[in-house]
Order: sequence, then C-alpha cells, then structure tokens
Amino acid sequence: MPPILPPVDGFLFLDKAKFHTSFAGDVSNKLAGFMNASQVPFGLEGAGGKVSDPAWRTKPSWYLLTTDDKMIPPRVQKLMADRAKSKITEVAASHAVYVSQPKAVAKIIEKAAVALSAQ
Repeated sequence: MPPILPPVDGFLFLDKAKFHTSFAGDVSNKLAGFMNASQVPFGLEGAGGKVSDPAWRTKPSWYLLTTDDKMIPPRVQKLMADRAKSKITEVAASHAVYVSQPKAVAKIIEKAAVALSAQ
C-alpha cells in the first residue's frame, strides 16, 4: 500500500518516513530527501474527476511501466496501459522514474514522436 496519509483540508501527502522507499527507491538519499521535503499535496477532488472524452480512447499512447514501483503496482499499471491500448515499455525503476532514469523517459517520448510524425 502506498504510504498516503489521511487527508488534511482536502489534500493528501505521502508519509515522510516512508517516502524514499515507497516513492523514490532508486534515487539517492540526498535527492530523495529533497523530493520528500518539497512534495506538493494532491487534492482529494482530483481522484473523483470525470473526463467526458478521454484521449486514450482515440489517440495512440505509450506507457513506461515501472516494475519496481511501490506506489502503483506493475499489474495495475499493465491493466491501465492495456485498457488504453498503449505501447508498453518496461523499466526496472521506482515511481520516480523521471528522476532516476530520465534517459528511459526521454526514449519513450522519442519513440512516440517518431511514430506520430510518420503518420
């Protein structure tokens, strides 16, 4: 279970004591400490939002599945990506893949850009 604390004034934070191992397990202690201290709360209302016409239903998508993610289990990520008919790339990374493996993130963006420019 992700270490999400009970809401305060309609916002959620991750438990600071568990942040590094659960959110950024493959990031250095120093950088994970900075990320932890600067985390921005996310609103409860965002979870209940409704999208009338999600882009993934009509547009191609790509998904970077993070196999060491402790926030969104890989099997759940796979279900989401499959539902959107995404082209999936797997990488052994935490939820903070954009920090720990920026080249993997850039590579999937490049794949998408190349594929879309060929259409």
